[in-house]
Amino acid sequence: MALHFAIPALWIAWCVYWLAAAPFAKATRWRESFASRLVDRVPLVLCALLFAAPHLWPRPLLARFVAPGAASPLSGAVLVAIGLGFAAWARRHIGRNWSGYVSLKEGHTLIRSGPYRLVRHPIYAGLLLALIGTALAIGEWRGLLAVLFAVLAFLRRIGVEEQRMRETFPEYEDYRRRTPALIPLGF
Repeated sequence: MALHFAIPALWIAWCVYWLAAAPFAKATRWRESFASRLVDRVPLVLCALLFAAPHLWPRPLLARFVAPGAASPLSGAVLVAIGLGFAAWARRHIGRNWSGYVSLKEGHTLIRSGPYRLVRHPIYAGLLLALIGTALAIGEWRGLLAVLFAVLAFLRRIGVEEQRMRETFPEYEDYRRRTPALIPLGF
């Protein structure tokens, strides 16, 4: 029964940390437009609703893709903990350069150390791992659909971020060639 509360508790703790750290970011010099932010916010809201509000979705999305049992929730909780931990490490490491939207900060620097030496987008990588863990723990098709919405949103954001980084940092192209986007030793 404690496992039932572990995943929501991990997500809540992560949200509290994220909100507590947000005010310490540097001043913004440039940010993407509201319309641009909306394009990836909509799929992320759908992702959250698929996880948090199962009563909103048709019965086929509530069908299981894994058999019920203790292994899936336990494996899922471990993935959530690792993923959120990785995202929090990346958030801490990027420090005051962080923003909840694509932006350029005053005195922005290109971070290539810590988790950023493993992947260019460790926050998204960690969140995707945590979302996959959540989907596995739930074991229903709605969880996989939620992950798909998140992947679409993150890939779109990565494109916008990478364009801005290439325009801002001449050394970004070399970093991009040497460091995978989301999966160490891969994509």
